[in-house]
Amino acid sequence: MERMRTARPEDTRWLTDQEQRTWRAYMHAVTLLEDHLDRQLQRDAGMPHMYYGLLVQLAEAPRRRLRMTELAIGAKITRSRLSHAVARLEKNGWVRRENCAADKRGQVAVLTDEGYEVLARTAPGHVAAVRQAMFDRLTPEQQKSLGEIMSVIAEGLQPKDGGADLPWLR
Repeated sequence: MERMRTARPEDTRWLTDQEQRTWRAYMHAVTLLEDHLDRQLQRDAGMPHMYYGLLVQLAEAPRRRLRMTELAIGAKITRSRLSHAVARLEKNGWVRRENCAADKRGQVAVLTDEGYEVLARTAPGHVAAVRQAMFDRLTPEQQKSLGEIMSVIAEGLQPKDGGADLPWLR
């Protein structure tokens, strides 16, 4: 994959005023939303939003277990960051690690019964926070448009080939 080259200022396709307003509104909203959800989960469950996302992934996985690599890919975080997060979740008794039966070098993260209970207790408040912060402010048409827009952006950024240099694939 060819490395991106630094563009010369005269060759840069600068954002229009409207694009700049849209970009800044997006960044402002994403920052506020992530902070809002993080504070709600810290208050209600003593965990950051990222940890909640890991518990959700495990709860939705067959037998509530995923290879650590798959969990990192799903969370879009490095394996190192995932290892730290799982260690914290293990300390709380919400997750445990097991050696992978198919590959002795790999590990599997398993959601414990206690972790599942924490998730079940926390989910209603989290869903209410998401609904209040996002969906209650949008019309059904805006919700549909936002979903379509975010899908287009994600598809454009998610490489189709396996050789992509993404942190969660290293």
